[in-house]
Amino acid sequence: MSIPDSFQTVLHQDITTDIDVPARALAIGAHPDDVEFGCGGTLAKWAAAGCEIFHVVCTDGAKGTWDADVDPGELVATRRREQRAAARALGSRREDSVVFLNWPDGELDSGLRQRWEIAYWIRKFQPTVVLGHDPWRPYRIHPDHHHAGLLACEGIVAARDPKFFPEQNLAPHRPDLLLLWEAAVVHHVERIDTSIDAKVRALLAHESQLETTMRISREADPEMIDAFRRRIVESARDAGRLAGIEAGEAFAAIRRL
Repeated sequence: MSIPDSFQTVLHQDITTDIDVPARALAIGAHPDDVEFGCGGTLAKWAAAGCEIFHVVCTDGAKGTWDADVDPGELVATRRREQRAAARALGSRREDSVVFLNWPDGELDSGLRQRWEIAYWIRKFQPTVVLGHDPWRPYRIHPDHHHAGLLACEGIVAARDPKFFPEQNLAPHRPDLLLLWEAAVVHHVERIDTSIDAKVRALLAHESQLETTMRISREADPEMIDAFRRRIVESARDAGRLAGIEAGEAFAAIRRL
């Protein structure tokens, strides 16, 4: 991803690349499409190599439009369909691979109830790797992204320890690795030169967001789609350069979970 102008990305002295393909990966995003932007290329690469990939989407996405006349219920239904299509484009093979927590868009909190839900799905899916927003990125202004990132971290703590939420009747689960996208401190880069096209296809599956987040007209103008793809490729090249590879997605990596 491109290094933001608003702060200087800090590079860890020993940036790692390309972990072994995990058996299962769970990505936790604030809204439909956040996972595709943050780690879509990584998930697609792993899925092609046999990894089971899962999404947890924290909010309903009901405010994801510039059109004040759009019916919120219809938008929520549309964004659910789009998210499932995007997951399939990344290589998801299970009908239950996308979970919607349905907290109100723009009102997500990293409270105890939300932590309970994240811990439940970590225990249920038993991911080797969890991926999420970096909640400590400087100058982050969207509260949902901040709280979704905290929930990924705090949910791991609750999921791993047996005294948290015993009423779930699920065995504790401790992932091996937590990767946080949009990282202020980059420890790890995953190579995605073979999976950029899958990432772009997954993003374009979010048709309701073409205008608001991808700067593409509602008519899906081919030139604008091509320009969008070039932006994604250039962001991947920026991330790749951090680790001396062609194209990548950059993360903060927390290994001691």
